[in-house]
Amino acid sequence: MDAIVDAIAFNDADLVPAIAQHYDTGEVLMMAWMNRAAVKETLATGRVCYWSRSRRRLWRKGEESGQIQFLKELRLDCDGDTILLLVDQVGVACHTGRHTCFYRALRNGAFVITADVEKDPAVLYSKGEDPCPTSSNVSWK
Repeated sequence: MDAIVDAIAFNDADLVPAIAQHYDTGEVLMMAWMNRAAVKETLATGRVCYWSRSRRRLWRKGEESGQIQFLKELRLDCDGDTILLLVDQVGVACHTGRHTCFYRALRNGAFVITADVEKDPAVLYSKGEDPCPTSSNVSWK
C-alpha cells in the first residue's frame, strides 16, 4: 500500500484533491481532500475517508449522516496530483441534502438550482445512533 500512496503527489499541506464520481452513472458528486491516512484507510476498508480541513481530522463520509461512499475504483491523474474516486453513493452526497454538490449551474448569466433537496439536512445531521454500518456487501476490489 505504501507504493500506491507514494505515487500520489500531495501538496505542501500533504493533501490531494479527491473528486467523487458515481461509478455507474458518471455523475460528479463532490470534491474533498485526502491526506495519506485517508487514502490508506479508504484502500484498506473500501469505505471512503477524507481529511476535513475545518475539523482537522479524518472524516469518514457518512459518519454523521449515514450517506456513505463505497469505493469501486481509485484513479490517479497524469500528474499524480488529483484522485478520482469511483464510488457507490448510499443516499445523497451533499450536506445540503442534494444528490450532488454541483447543483448550481451558470445559465444565461445567472446561477440556477439544478437539483432539488432530497433529504432534509436537519434530519441527516441529527445526533443519535451511528447510522453507518461497519461493513458492506459492496465490494470495490
